[in-house]
Amino acid sequence: MIHVIASIQVKEGKMAQFIEIFKGNIPNVLQEEGCIEYFPTVDVQTGLPPQDYNQNVATIIEKWRSLDDLKAHLAAPHMLNYKEKVKDIVEGMSVKVLAEA
Repeated sequence: MIHVIASIQVKEGKMAQFIEIFKGNIPNVLQEEGCIEYFPTVDVQTGLPPQDYNQNVATIIEKWRSLDDLKAHLAAPHMLNYKEKVKDIVEGMSVKVLAEA
């Protein structure tokens, strides 16, 4: 099983628009072969000292049956469409692909 944590830096004031577009694509992703879990999260201000709070970052939590399923997901037509829709509101992203230790 593959776990993915994607941190997406969204332009100031564009988070609601990003989340709306992202959530519109979730049904497509959940129908993909090997998709176990796929949802967006946003930072919650807690005041805890180690927290790196950023209101402009959406963190996507994903779980895939295999790396091949994840690779197919990235090339899926609905993902290419999603990337086109968010290209002007996303400033950058980082991805961690993880396996259980």
